[in-house]
Amino acid sequence: MGSLSGGNGSIWGMGFFHSQEWNSGRRRRRSNGGKSSKSDSVYANGGAGYRFPLKQAMTASSLALTGDTIAQLRDRWLKNKDNLPDPSHPKDMIGALLSEHDWLRSVRMASYGFLLYGPGTYAWYSYLDRCMPKQSVENVMMKVLLNQIVLGPSVIAVIFAWNNLWLGKLSELPNKYQKDALPTLLFGFRFWIPVSILNFWAIPLQARVAFMSMASIFWNFCLSATMSK
Repeated sequence: MGSLSGGNGSIWGMGFFHSQEWNSGRRRRRSNGGKSSKSDSVYANGGAGYRFPLKQAMTASSLALTGDTIAQLRDRWLKNKDNLPDPSHPKDMIGALLSEHDWLRSVRMASYGFLLYGPGTYAWYSYLDRCMPKQSVENVMMKVLLNQIVLGPSVIAVIFAWNNLWLGKLSELPNKYQKDALPTLLFGFRFWIPVSILNFWAIPLQARVAFMSMASIFWNFCLSATMSK
């Protein structure tokens, strides 16, 4: 999961812990005779240096859109496969599958990725990396554990609420949680625990985003299918 700070060691710009940049600012001020630079004042103000993670938000949005599109195509294929055009004409088949595409549902999933999941998970993983920077077995397992008990339930709760809000069915949210939240969360455990262990332990740092992004396509497909029930 796939899978958040403004670059200053905080969540959503709130400095719970002194970051490396903040300490570096202190050292720079000492070396400058106590004078503060513009960048130092940003760190001193905690959230003043926060910038919306646009790249991560756009990535999450595109992946959510991809997962939803795959889910919709699969559903229409299963329902209408006997009435679809000849497979030897792929353009006609694709056109038939896309003709009934629920674009509002796609926008709903894409907006969730852009506004919530992308920035949120970026802040979360940045926070974990700053709290546990060493690549030890203990730190890897703690990150995986925190992912499952903090991030996993949070993602499920938020996506269900976001979906019902768009549909104007907030009153049905408790029933949705009772019916689908726990099965979705348990399936997420089976999927994301091995993925997270592999990501934190075996995947090089420069390749982690790509690896988690590919895994997120499958997860977004599962979430979209669950939302449409």
